[in-house]
Amino acid sequence: MQPLSDEAVLAGVAAGDADAAAVLVRRFQARVYGLARSIVGDVQLAEDVAQEAFVRAWRHAPSYDPYRGAVAPWILTITRNVALDLLRSRRVRPTEPLDGHVARLLSDDRLPDDLAMASADTRRVVAALATLPEGQRRAVVLASYAGRTAQEVGEIDGIPLGTAKTRIRQGLMRLREALAVDEESFR
Repeated sequence: MQPLSDEAVLAGVAAGDADAAAVLVRRFQARVYGLARSIVGDVQLAEDVAQEAFVRAWRHAPSYDPYRGAVAPWILTITRNVALDLLRSRRVRPTEPLDGHVARLLSDDRLPDDLAMASADTRRVVAALATLPEGQRRAVVLASYAGRTAQEVGEIDGIPLGTAKTRIRQGLMRLREALAVDEESFR
């Protein structure tokens, strides 16, 4: 028997199927918790974020549109938003991503635990990030991963707001292209 697709599992969650909800949690719990932990930097807060992310996914499952994207990025976006909302409510700034988790993933001297935690999707994104020029990579990571605004990216890097916006936009476009090319090579 073949396992259900992520979309079928989420449709079951939307229909109120408790077994589908359990499958969804088992399927995504490591990625959701890992993302939450990397953003909030605290084990207990990460557990709270992961739990809230699954609650929101359950609540919003009926509105999921498979034509707008796959389930994994959808649920990870929910997780990111929950984590950033928590940090904003506590007025805590996310840790500097290039000095922490992302930098470890980009380096060659990764620890075995880091390698075990890195999923195939994470490795693809990190590899695509590594192809970007430093300024674009930094702007994309600060904006997308750490939830910084373009104005904050400009202040952190000491560049004008327009330059920060351009770096974010061009970096995201190049990242999308790199991931699309990578996706096609798997087919």
